[in-house]
Amino acid sequence: MAGAEPRVPGLSPSRANDFLQCPLLFRFRVVDRLPEPASPAAARGTLVHAVLETLFDLPAPERTLAAACASLPAHWEALLAEDPRYAELHTTDEERAEFLAGAERLLATWFTLEDPTRLEPRARELQVRHDLEGGPRLRGVVDRVDVAPNGWVRVVDYKTGRSPRAGYESSALFQMRFYAYVVWRTRGVLPKRLQLAYLGDGVVVSHEPTESEMHTLEARVRSIWAGIEDTARSGDWRPRTSRLCDWCSFRDRCPAFGGTPPDVPPGAVERAIGVTPVAAG
Repeated sequence: MAGAEPRVPGLSPSRANDFLQCPLLFRFRVVDRLPEPASPAAARGTLVHAVLETLFDLPAPERTLAAACASLPAHWEALLAEDPRYAELHTTDEERAEFLAGAERLLATWFTLEDPTRLEPRARELQVRHDLEGGPRLRGVVDRVDVAPNGWVRVVDYKTGRSPRAGYESSALFQMRFYAYVVWRTRGVLPKRLQLAYLGDGVVVSHEPTESEMHTLEARVRSIWAGIEDTARSGDWRPRTSRLCDWCSFRDRCPAFGGTPPDVPPGAVERAIGVTPVAAG
């Protein structure tokens, strides 16, 4: 379409973590764009995020747990209309009730961590992006941005799972530093605090980023993207097995488990990564 912005290869923190976890997983999601079945945990997380986003549309005194829970059925129906895969998650009224009850428990936990009547977010579900010079477009969605009267910025992310064990926080902190970097580059303000609220077990993880960390983050992102480009050129999307393979949606297509990956669609690597595979040159 005339006037449309040309497509720029992009990288989100989730896809960066995919590549580090397993290059073949990254290929399936970014290059092949294979569909994945809906999971109850992911669907419940999407539902809870939708409720917490719209909760702040209410006047402060009305932002109660009862109001949040009362909005769940309508939000769920809206999600069902957007994505038919969600309808496969439960087939009986009892299953639907248990699914919504699980979402209510997550919301109840959040209300023990924060008081929405005392918060006035500057932004919710904020789409952020920054074109890294010589690299990809960094992009993502920030759950909430708060700005204090003194100008301090807090970036908040809701996690509907449980907090990671000690020593396994790097993936989540990478995501938050990634968002902090994009906010810093696009708005000229380094967030004062990064906050992860784990609703699965009621743990809050906070971190104060530094400019030194932002430069380190940029170098790391450049290194990851260089690895992605090298892999895309060579076509060597080999799997990297780990305990996470047990939860992979593409296990039946993985050669490490006797599967066969589909052929890469023509032009898919160029569109997704912006490089031409050597074999196609």
